[in-house]
Formats: sequence, structure tokens, C-alpha cells
Amino acid sequence: MTMKNISFSQATLEAMDEEMTRDETVFVMGEDIVRQGGIFGQFKGLPAKFGADRVRDTPITETAIVGAAVGAALAGMRPIADMHFADFIGVCMDEVFNQMAKVHYMFGGQKTLPMVLRAPDGLINQAAAQHSQSVEAWFQHIPGLKVVIPSNPADAKGLLKSAIRDDNPVIYFEHKALFSMKGDVPEEEYFTPIGKAKVVKEGTDVTLVSYSLTMNLAIQAASKLEKEGISVELIDLRTISPIDKDTILNSVAKTSRLAIAHEAVKQGGVGGEIAAIVAEEGIDYLDAPIVRIGAPFTPIAFARPLEQAYRITADKICEAVKRMM
Repeated sequence: MTMKNISFSQATLEAMDEEMTRDETVFVMGEDIVRQGGIFGQFKGLPAKFGADRVRDTPITETAIVGAAVGAALAGMRPIADMHFADFIGVCMDEVFNQMAKVHYMFGGQKTLPMVLRAPDGLINQAAAQHSQSVEAWFQHIPGLKVVIPSNPADAKGLLKSAIRDDNPVIYFEHKALFSMKGDVPEEEYFTPIGKAKVVKEGTDVTLVSYSLTMNLAIQAASKLEKEGISVELIDLRTISPIDKDTILNSVAKTSRLAIAHEAVKQGGVGGEIAAIVAEEGIDYLDAPIVRIGAPFTPIAFARPLEQAYRITADKICEAVKRMM
């Protein structure tokens, strides 16, 4: 397979470009995406190529954006709606929770809802409490939604293409610090399957599960731990709903230890769900208590020293894994 080295942001742009070229029902809407190309430049070039009918700027109203996307999907279109910052999804929670997630069920399966909600999330530099959060766990708890969260450019493109073609509503979390990350992406068309985790590296002593930006920290941590004689099996979830239980349980059956790392607040996070799955279905595999690595239960500070203290790092993951050995 021929590869090219492009950024995470460029990979998502290619995914939209390819799907909009293939299917004229796919269109994009959100704040500042025509005039600015998206707040992180992830929509640059689409307005010039596809025109104002298919790449639309909207007023600053998340409720109207998601409501319009739900209506368009019901009418046979495949909208991609952008939230600017994932923190703002709370503004349109009724549209997400009671409409987007429920329509297929409440219409008795007669209508599908093929729409993608792009949600840039995560810590960057001093964006403070309302522009830095990782809120993916809220949506793992809502039946009717699929939730994907890539960690690298190849999966960013493959998952976005899969999400656009899915007949169900998909929330696409993309960590803001990943937009500039470069990586190898296939030249040929490909799809990353929704609901299937990836074993990034095989190991024998401990299973380390992660996703999004923190997956890259987990890779660094695994490399450090290997030098200290601890063999880590790394799993990139890629999708948090539906969650790939089989890949996790098969790995824990092999290693007998489980650690989960994510940037989101530890309390009520995705790590708690994974821990519960293994406690319910794989408790006999374990030789040590499950360890979760997540942020402290506090809003994210603007002050740089406090923000740095809040961050998950490769060293924090290493320390947590070593304590369980």
C-alpha cells in the first residue's frame, strides 16, 4: 500500500473531500468554516471546491446547527456539523440527547439519521475551563449514538469516512492538539471500522488501553517501561461506543493486568466503563487491581503551572503501571 505523510487536519479534509465528491448529499455546516476555513483550518479549500450550498456558515447557535443537521438527515442528506469546541455541545444537548440519538428508535426504524457531529476537544495551551475539556464519556452513556475518537492521521481519515457513510448519528471527537500531528496515510481509499479497537503493540505483562491524544502518551510510556523490563500490550480503542470488549478481554486474559489512560477527568470517565466490563466478564483473568489514569476532579485552570499539573503525561502513566506490577 502506497503511503503519504500528512497532518491529522489534512487527513480529515481529505475524508470530507472524497466523500463530498462521491456523494452530493454530503454537506458541511458550522461557524466560520467558509470565511475562516474552520477555527483550526480543518475545512480550508472545501468552500472553493464545493460552493456555498454545500459548505455553509451558520449563526453562533449550536442548537440551530444540530437541529438543522437532524432535519437535513431526515430529509435524505448526510450533514457534517461542526461544534467549534466540544465544550459547547452542552448548549444543544436536547438536540443531541432527545432528537439526534432517538429519532431512529422513535420512528420505529423507518427513518435513518446519517449525520456526523465533529467535536474538537482536549487541552491545548491556556484555553482554560470552557475550551479545554474532554467530554466524550457523556455520550458513551447515550443509546443511539456512535462515538469515535481517533489518535492519529490514518485513523482520523478512515474513521471520518466510515462515520459519513454510516446511517446512524456519529459524534467524532478530535483532539485539538492532534490537528498538526503528521503521520502516514494510505494513498488508496480505505475505511477504519467503527467499533473495532486496534492492538498497537503486543506485550505480555500488562494491557494498557487508551485513545485520542493520550494514546500517543501511552506509546511513549510503553517504550519507557520496556526499557525497565515491563512488556506492555497497547490497545487503541478508536471507538468508545460501541466499545470493542473482545479485544480488551482477550488482551487481559493474556497479560493478567489492566491499566486505562485518558485525558478526561477520572471520575465517571471511559476508564470506569472499561474497568467495569473487565470486572464483570474477566475478573478471573486479573492478578492485580485495575488502574485508571485520568485527570483530577476539578475544572481546568488557565494558570500555566496548574494546567501543567492537570495534564496526563507519559511519566504519570509509567508510574501508575509500575505501582501495579
